[in-house]
Amino acid sequence: MSTAIITPTESSTHPTAGKYLSFLLGNESYGIDVLKIREIIRMVDITSVPQMPAYIKGVINLRGKIIPVVDLRIRFGFPNCETTERTCIVVVQVRTPQNITIQMGLIVDAVEEVLNIVAGDLEETPDFGTQLDTEYLTGMAKVKGRVTSLLDIDRVIIS
Repeated sequence: MSTAIITPTESSTHPTAGKYLSFLLGNESYGIDVLKIREIIRMVDITSVPQMPAYIKGVINLRGKIIPVVDLRIRFGFPNCETTERTCIVVVQVRTPQNITIQMGLIVDAVEEVLNIVAGDLEETPDFGTQLDTEYLTGMAKVKGRVTSLLDIDRVIIS
């Protein structure tokens, strides 16, 4: 994701306790609220769509429904890597600024588990000492000795 100057807004999100699907991008763990998850599927052939941003890999046909697919590695500016047997597509439901609900596929390196995160394990997104775009992070969770970045998937996809 490109670095951008931001200003705090009234609509900033805060981490909330609950269940999160954790997944890996490289060695880093991320979490998405399970209520946003529709399903997890193996990698399938993705049909390219011309003139899309590099992070939009194309579309898939999921039981007769066309679903756009985003490569989260590219979206976050991480180096590309080879697809493995653990690489999969997490189908999520996101809400656009126009209040329309759509389904999107997210390519992730591996799905880990569903975490039950309690309030005591949550912290606000830290101040990184500079004006970076961290609006897509709702907070950080300390789980099993690791830090899991919790994503506001609506902002990741739509912004």
